[in-house]
Amino acid sequence: MATKTFLLPTLALFSLFFPLTVSIDFNYPAIFNFGDSNSDTGEFAAGLGVFLELPNGETYFKTPSGRFCDGRLIIDFFMDAMDKPFLNAYLDSVGLPSFRRGCNFAAAGSTILPATPTSVSPFSFGRQVAQFLRFKARVLELLSQTKKLKKYLPAEDNFGKALYMFDIGQNDLAGAFYSKSLDQILGSIPTILVEFETGIQKLYDQGARYFWVHNTGPLGCLPQNIARFGTDPSKLDGLGCVSSHNQAAKLFNLQLHALCKKLQGQYKDANVTYIDIFSLKSNLIADYSLYGFEQPIMACCGYGGPPLNYDSRISCGQTKILNGTLVTAKGCLDSTEHVSWDGIHYTEAANEYVSSQILTGKFSDPPFSDEMPFLLKLKFEK
Repeated sequence: MATKTFLLPTLALFSLFFPLTVSIDFNYPAIFNFGDSNSDTGEFAAGLGVFLELPNGETYFKTPSGRFCDGRLIIDFFMDAMDKPFLNAYLDSVGLPSFRRGCNFAAAGSTILPATPTSVSPFSFGRQVAQFLRFKARVLELLSQTKKLKKYLPAEDNFGKALYMFDIGQNDLAGAFYSKSLDQILGSIPTILVEFETGIQKLYDQGARYFWVHNTGPLGCLPQNIARFGTDPSKLDGLGCVSSHNQAAKLFNLQLHALCKKLQGQYKDANVTYIDIFSLKSNLIADYSLYGFEQPIMACCGYGGPPLNYDSRISCGQTKILNGTLVTAKGCLDSTEHVSWDGIHYTEAANEYVSSQILTGKFSDPPFSDEMPFLLKLKFEK
């Protein structure tokens, strides 16, 4: 596969500067992540006994890794940049997983709002926070009993020094379009964010002080949503994306940004960083050819062929009988040419690009600053 170049130096100097707050660097002793499939490193697969088929995982892991991707996710590139091992999923107990550098509670299909009996995932944001609270209590209990487990568990003081990452909300919006009008969805955003704020407050009360919040991406540009809601050309924007979905994402992000600013003012001893994933991914889709991609919308792994190569009846890697014919949702020859992996998630190549741009600091509030530089190793090799 071709290697993409994003003009990244092997070694770069960055720092985080937070007005009116304590200064920090990027050398967190542990990372705790909460989210959906965009950052799920195996939670959904382990928790529900789901086995993802190849070609999922083929690019980097060479085997399915519990990730809905051909390789690494944004969270994986972050961990690599911080020279830390990939985060193990909280529920993945096989293989003696180490949680010394953190734990990942993100699960595919998860929402901020509490799960219902028909939800794809039972691991909503509140449930993930509850899992963390149990995780922390159990860690402290075990550490008080024996020193033998220190190499597998985070130290007690690391919980207050850790970075708490969040990438969730996409499913609250995208799922609502199947049963609600745009106005109803827009009206529900404050309720969704109250639930998010409640979870953040619980973590803060437990000593969390460093928060990293991703907004949601351009939902209307996902092949899944275009296939279902974009059959009428008048519903699409100039990029061929569903206008209503992107409108909902923009309003959600506007209010999420306001919440982050509020929290930063409320938690004087904390750092709350807001990351504009929407702009990053929109730029990638709009100017895909500048970054070496050839397909901004069409899924790499799917069924149906151009223009979307997506069929909701069959997922990436599956073989089924459709319309009397046995078919397989296969991967494309070169995933580095595609932004979309399976119609819902991004390829490793796209995740790599997004990660590299996040680490420039230009898409965050507060932005990164070079006034207090620290060494950050960028290891985005293929």
